[in-house]
Amino acid sequence: VRVSRSSAEQRRGRAGRTEPGVCYRLWDEEQTRGLGPHQRPEIQEADLTGLALDLARWGARSVEGLALLDPPPAGAMAEARKVLSRLGALDAEGGLSDHGRRLTRIPLSPRLAHMVAVASDAGDAMTGARIAAVLSEPGLGGSGVDLADRLVGLERDRSPRARDALKLADRWAKAAGGGKGETVEPGLLLAEAFPERIAKARGKTGELLLASGRGAVLDATDHLARESWLAVAELGGGEARDRVRLAAALDGTRIEADLGRLIEIEDRLVKEPSGRMVIRRARRIGALVLDEKVIGAPDAKTMTAALRAEIEAEGLGALRWGEQATGLRARLAFLHGLDAGWPDVSDAALLEARADWLWPVLEGAKSLETISDGRLAEALRGLVPWDLQRKLDELAPSRLDTPLGSAGIDYGAEGGPRVEIRVQELFGVVTHPTVGGGRVPLTLSLLSPARRPVQVTKDLPGFWAGSWAAVRSDMRGRYPRHPWPENPAEAQPTNRVKPRGT
Repeated sequence: VRVSRSSAEQRRGRAGRTEPGVCYRLWDEEQTRGLGPHQRPEIQEADLTGLALDLARWGARSVEGLALLDPPPAGAMAEARKVLSRLGALDAEGGLSDHGRRLTRIPLSPRLAHMVAVASDAGDAMTGARIAAVLSEPGLGGSGVDLADRLVGLERDRSPRARDALKLADRWAKAAGGGKGETVEPGLLLAEAFPERIAKARGKTGELLLASGRGAVLDATDHLARESWLAVAELGGGEARDRVRLAAALDGTRIEADLGRLIEIEDRLVKEPSGRMVIRRARRIGALVLDEKVIGAPDAKTMTAALRAEIEAEGLGALRWGEQATGLRARLAFLHGLDAGWPDVSDAALLEARADWLWPVLEGAKSLETISDGRLAEALRGLVPWDLQRKLDELAPSRLDTPLGSAGIDYGAEGGPRVEIRVQELFGVVTHPTVGGGRVPLTLSLLSPARRPVQVTKDLPGFWAGSWAAVRSDMRGRYPRHPWPENPAEAQPTNRVKPRGT
């Protein structure tokens, strides 16, 4: 843990508390400037599952109304409640469950209390309680990585510290119910407390993938490095990846029987090299895939469900947004910014309303790639209330009418709706074009004959009367065959060069 700048200065002051002294710092002087100004409050960095469990016991689901000096981070608090739900400490409504009340009677953190309670129910409360003791007291039972060795070391240790820990473990076991008569593997109990740290071997010896998706490494010479499955209790920062500091072996053949409640089944629609769409079913614990197989070609109902799941997992980016749908969405976003009566087409709003506009589109589709740009645009247009449908083209036309035709309007451009057009095509235009019922002037990116920008303006008449003279002087030398009138407001628009000899 790095010291804060204020703490470092306070320690330096102690060197001269009674008389002049010398303070030695074991880092380079310039590193002091990189230290945090003050130590962060513990509540902003600590595990909040205990606080969340206490709040649930009091009937509260948040810290709102509590006179805390520093509120806990909202994300960390939400994650703490999610952990409690996974442990079964909260019911479906988010209130304290019977199991949660039981955990409050065991004087341990919620994860460890749950582990001891599960061990008691399985008839081996003492093993669960001793594991909790090893996890609560650094160095207890030795310093080996294998939890089984630590438990043996604790049993053999005759020091006062070890005897006190065993007495405390005995009280924890009794508080959890005191179940006995059976033997439970330490790895299974660790998996109950830390399911996101179940690990599977991958790649080189000692390399692991955790259920959370993070990678970890174990010394290749450690006997646990030869195990296919581990339950990890402690991780420490390594040079490049987290290093396993404490773990226990798991029997891979018993994963399904012992940890079946953690297994999730995911059906994914995949395209085979032949182009055929199939359903591939994966059984996994978090990021760890137990097995995966093709279960056949999907029927219409399964296909639709798989497409919905793909949207749920990957978001709207999984769709093939083309020019038509993207343009319409930008126009609607522009109008929503002017008037909340127009539909909100942000990613969050569209996902929230997916059942109204997107799910019907998925019916009968063979894949997300087969949903056309036009079909997406049609679905988006369906979100527009009937009374506003006829105003869409009036308030946010897709193209700007010009004396020689039209030019596309980019409503998603930075700075507002924008049109790129050659300056000669706007000769004779004396009123700056607008959208949104005259409320928003278009940004005109005026181009040279080679379609390079020469001026950006939201005031075309002002440009004609002002900086046009300088632009004209420059452009006449570069493009002598094109017309550059002194008064463009009265000139004829053109997209042609001057006749030869003029």
